[in-house]
Formats: sequence, structure tokens, C-alpha cells
Amino acid sequence: MKKTIIAMAVVLAAPFAAHAGADFVEGDKTFAGEAELGATLTTGNTDTSSVKARLKMMQELGNWENVYLFEGLYKEDTDEVTAKRYYGGIQGDYKFDEKNYMYVTGNYEVDPFTGYDYKAVASAGYGHKFIDSGDMFLSAEIGPGYIYKKLDDEQSAILGYDNEDSVVAHGAMNFTYDISESSRFSQLFVADYGDSLEGRSETSITANIVGALAMKFAVIVRYNDSPLDDKKSTDTETNMTLLYAF
Repeated sequence: MKKTIIAMAVVLAAPFAAHAGADFVEGDKTFAGEAELGATLTTGNTDTSSVKARLKMMQELGNWENVYLFEGLYKEDTDEVTAKRYYGGIQGDYKFDEKNYMYVTGNYEVDPFTGYDYKAVASAGYGHKFIDSGDMFLSAEIGPGYIYKKLDDEQSAILGYDNEDSVVAHGAMNFTYDISESSRFSQLFVADYGDSLEGRSETSITANIVGALAMKFAVIVRYNDSPLDDKKSTDTETNMTLLYAF
């Protein structure tokens, strides 16, 4: 299995080497994307170093601005899986004007180390761009949503039921600032409040290396104020990845 992981990392890294000298075209695009690959240090429910891959794609389609996000985190230690998290999400923003929009979002996450087989969240609501200048961006979103979590077999046997669901209030805040022509600071907050409070924070700094290739440092914090028994309320990731924009 270790050979498989190494081979996967080499395959994922190949596009970075092949496009290291490519020029990134600034300005509006119909379609754009970012691919990341790097090492991760996690603490909390899982304490391990691991391999992480991430793909983000952005699309403009009339009044719609769509984002597709896929993430994978996987680690083996002496043939034992010690970390495994897969995430897929999609969001569509329908622009009423330059500042106001309606969003529709959904995501699906697999993280067996939390005691759940998977978690799914869907939400729709209102968004507003407070700042959208050349070097700074700030937006916020709020709306109702729904969360569904499928317990794993062990937790189902302990608790006597196999799933949890709740109507939630969904909120998000996204801030970016261009520190210089070659570096950017980003901060994302996402929270869902229903039967419990679950939140995610991602703080990152991206620095251009050459062409479309950049180095990204990120700290991700996941919080659940009502974790299952013997689970921790907070998980953290510290990532150093190569990022290729296309």
C-alpha cells in the first residue's frame, strides 16, 4: 500500500513539474482552477503526517459563479490506516448585481475517525460582497440548511441509532488580501448551527514561485461542540503544499 501511495503522489505531482513555467492569465475567466499537493501535519483525533491533494475549479456561466472543490487526506502507518478524509463540495452563486447574490451549496465528507461514516450538508441563502477591489475581497453568506450524519457501526451499537440530522443556520465569511504582487492572505470561516455547532476555519498564505506555480501554507481548524464519546471537539491541520493555477 505504501508503494501505491508513493505512486499516487508522483502522478499528482507530475502536472506541477510540467507546467511550472506556464504563465497565469489574470482577469475574468469562464473557467479556472487550482491544484495542490503536499505534506500535512494533523493533531486532534488523528496525530500523523500525511499526503494531501486538493482540486478547486471555478466557472462563470451567465449570472452564475460556480465553485467545485475536492480534497483528499490519506495516511498509513505500518500498514494501518491512521488518517482518511475525503471531501467534495459544490456551490453556485446567482448574481443579482455586483454586490448581492443567492447561493446554493452542498458538500459530502467522509472521515471515519470522527465516529461517522459520512456527513452531508446542503444550504441555500443570501450572500453579499462587502469589498471587491483589485487587492482585497470580503463576502459573507447566511441561510437555512440541513445536515445529515451517518454513524459508523461501533457508534450505532453504543447509541442505539444509526444517523443524526438537523435543520441548521448556515453562515460563511471569505476574506482575501493581496499582500504583494506575488503573495496573498486568505481567511475562510464556515459554520452550521443546529442541534450542535460545527465550524471550519482555513487561514492561508500563498506565495508565487514561478509562473503559475506557488507555495501555500495553510492552517485548518475543524470544531464540533458536541463530539461523540472519546472524540475531541477540535481537529487541526497544518499544510505546506505546492499550488498550480490554470
